[in-house]
Amino acid sequence: MKIVHRLLTVALLACLCMQAWAQGMLTEQNSKVVKDVELEGDFIVAGGGLAGVCAAVSAARHGIKVVLIQDRPVLGGNASSEMRMGIVGVLKDQYQEAGILEEMQLRNFYFNPLQRYTMWDDVIYSTVVSEPNIKLLLNTSVEDVVMDGERIAAVKAWNTNAYTRYLVKGKLFADCTGDGILRLSGAKFRRGREFPDEFGESYMEKGGDSHTMGNSILLQLRKTDEEHPFIAPEWAYHFTDADFDYSTEKSTIPGVKFNYKRIYNPKDNNFWWIEFGGLYDTIFDAPDIQFELKRIAYGIWEYIKNNPDGRGKGYELDWIGSLPGKRESTRFIGPHILTQNDVLSGGHFEDVVAYGGWTLDDHDPEAFHKKGRISVEYSTPDYFGIPFDCLYSVNVPNLMFAGRDISCTHMGLSATRVMATTALLGQACGTGAAVALSHGVTPAQVRAKYITEVQDMLEDDDCMLPYRWRKPSALTLSAQASEINDVLRNGIDRKWDGADNGVWVDPGDTSVEYSWKKPVTVSGARLVFDSMFKIRSKRMRKLEATTERVQMPWMMPKAYRIEARTGGAWKTVYECPLNYVRLNKVAFDPVQADAVRVVVTDTWGGGKGHIFAFDVL
Repeated sequence: MKIVHRLLTVALLACLCMQAWAQGMLTEQNSKVVKDVELEGDFIVAGGGLAGVCAAVSAARHGIKVVLIQDRPVLGGNASSEMRMGIVGVLKDQYQEAGILEEMQLRNFYFNPLQRYTMWDDVIYSTVVSEPNIKLLLNTSVEDVVMDGERIAAVKAWNTNAYTRYLVKGKLFADCTGDGILRLSGAKFRRGREFPDEFGESYMEKGGDSHTMGNSILLQLRKTDEEHPFIAPEWAYHFTDADFDYSTEKSTIPGVKFNYKRIYNPKDNNFWWIEFGGLYDTIFDAPDIQFELKRIAYGIWEYIKNNPDGRGKGYELDWIGSLPGKRESTRFIGPHILTQNDVLSGGHFEDVVAYGGWTLDDHDPEAFHKKGRISVEYSTPDYFGIPFDCLYSVNVPNLMFAGRDISCTHMGLSATRVMATTALLGQACGTGAAVALSHGVTPAQVRAKYITEVQDMLEDDDCMLPYRWRKPSALTLSAQASEINDVLRNGIDRKWDGADNGVWVDPGDTSVEYSWKKPVTVSGARLVFDSMFKIRSKRMRKLEATTERVQMPWMMPKAYRIEARTGGAWKTVYECPLNYVRLNKVAFDPVQADAVRVVVTDTWGGGKGHIFAFDVL
């Protein structure tokens, strides 16, 4: 099949070349300067960061035709090679985010063991282009919307590289841009900080203004044995000790942490505090903010590297960002506005579709240029639920959103803006869109009638939802299982509060088995393997240019097969010679069987494998 595919590709390219040759020279008399293209899809996603990618992939995998529009040449947004912000979310291992995000991180471990950022870009890219239901438009910016009454009928977009104007028609639209370009529809939104008493948010010291958290440009260092001074551009700042002479008192309030500029330790390579723009408009003033951040960043590294105390010894500047990463700009308004108090109470929502676990991490709008603390973190529950009602517009019936522009207050955003959380929000948005389109209803009607369907689909796709557990398939629950295997159908697909919730098996072990008193029809299986949530390096290293390769989770099955017992004899109905992801959903020809089992034949560490779930379909 690969040879046939290559021959077809060569033939297509040859045909295109012949057409170009036959067309002759192009001039102003027989050719266009700008091309107009009209596209149509069911679900149109603006923004290709982690939220947009997960929204598009989730919807596509549920049978929806998707057009994904990204204004950059790469996918990933703040997590891409262009910005290299850390992917963070919940803080404790057992609550780690799974779903499409974990799938991409494991693919990255397999295909990109040296953790190169440009290859990470292509891991995300591969995840998208591997879905036949997605039409991807890179380097394409949404410029306008076409309305049909209160509803969005289409978006207009411009591709810088291809000099192409797009008109993209759709039924349902999602804004995952962070900045909220689909506000052009007239959707209600907010930007800035609420007054503390509007929602009773006690952590809001000031409010009622347009100030936001700022943007950051990051540095990436590499270790070196050679020592050379660093020369910053003339237009950069040139800092001295006096610029960092201020008090750095620690908080005496339990659960509250003060953060300052970290100019003394390049070892952790975390320059989030090179932050600016909160007093400006982070959208309209973006060019000025970018230049100011460049001036700060080069000046900081010059100060650290050339400091006579040797604090920069052993490191060189390997990369500096050109495009700032944004923390905050615009927030849409949905039926529910997530607040500080929702986060602190744990987010017990009937329509929960995602969760967070980051602190209420409020950055001062003065940021880097402030003397003293530049952010305050308030501890939160280990995880808190986020409702579907935060993911669709209160006044534009076919507009959804995911990422840092969901419906929340400034303080609510401070805990939900981090990328592992936005990835979950994106997957929830895409799944909700798939349900809406399959039933021919609006997101509001999904919330009213079909929210349980959305939740069940998310859990089946390996997204844990707070305060509930996945329901195994009816066929799985009707089977007989040994006591040790019964844990595989408890719906808890991870270690939880000290309970293993899994089964350990040696390669070749045939003990993971379900049976029925009478033959049943079996046509597929769902398996969840242990991918070691505690491996935080899955979220990319901060140091570039390393020769140390990451290792796949040692207990995750690398190869396995599924066998069915028919007529008293076991036969293989599915075989996976190479697995590198946590969730496996497999299909095979229907078979009548009175028993089914999974046999792990190899693991990434060569020893025992660890299985969390085995459902028969």
